[in-house]
This record gives sequence, C-alpha cells and structure tokens, in this order.
Amino acid sequence: MMRRSNPFDFSDFESMFDRMSRQFEEMNRQLGSWDSSSAGEIVGHRGMAIDVAEYDDNLVVVADVPGFEKEDIDLKISGQVLTIVAEHEMESESTSDAESESDDEQGEFIRRERRSQSVRRSFRLPVEVDEESASASYHNGVLTVTLPKMQHDDEDDSHHIDVN
Repeated sequence: MMRRSNPFDFSDFESMFDRMSRQFEEMNRQLGSWDSSSAGEIVGHRGMAIDVAEYDDNLVVVADVPGFEKEDIDLKISGQVLTIVAEHEMESESTSDAESESDDEQGEFIRRERRSQSVRRSFRLPVEVDEESASASYHNGVLTVTLPKMQHDDEDDSHHIDVN
C-alpha cells in the first residue's frame, strides 16, 4: 500500500528556511551588518576590532591593527566621527637572495597574496571631544587613541519661556 504525504506538511520548507536563516546570520556576523539606529556605523567588522571606554575626562579608543607600522596609520576626527585608516603596500621582492648570485637566477613569485593591505573603520563618538588635544600611540599592533572630552561651562545657556 502506498502512503500519501500530507500536502500541507511544510516541515521541509521550514528546515530549509532555518538553515538559510542561520547562514545569513553567520554571514552578517563575519562581514558586518548595518545598524540603522547608528547613522551608518557598521556593527561587526572585518579587519579591525575596537573598544571605546569613557573615563571622567577622556574617551579612550583601543583598536587592533596588526601588521602595520605606525606610519601606515591615519586618524581623522570630523565632528563626532573618528576614522581610522591603515594602508600598507608590499615592496617588490624576490623569493630568494638570487640577486646576489647572478642576474640570470632571480627568483619569481609563484603565488603572491601579500601585495597590499588596508583597513578602514569610522564610527560616531558618544560625546564631543577636544580634537586639538587628542593623542595616539601604537604598540605591538594595538592603537590607543586618547580623546579629551569637550569641557562645557556649567552655566545654564537655556532661555526660560513664560507660558501664557
């Protein structure tokens, strides 16, 4: 006797959509996804992880930027947006010291993936900072940016409006 399948059984479709959903979540986690609440800030990242800590008078941004020299790193602040750019191009090199032996026996690259590297990250700072007093240091692939908070006078600049 042949058994008929239920035409309203969508378990195959549900499992397929569950798998697709997991794959999209994994892709978003790896590549980053847009968070509409933060005006274009990228949530997640590819190539640069950051921490932002707030202290009494400063914001401190710590970014992982391995494989670069401090000369390769460019920092910019525009309004409340900090942009970190690191770019590095490899010089033309041979695979061996054959140049010292003779010009006829120079090595050639069979595969070259380390030609250039760049990462870029922009994000909005939670408070206004004093751009002129900002400082940065780079050690062992870790960039530390210290941003003094903008000091506002405690005077009340508000204007009272009478309600009639």
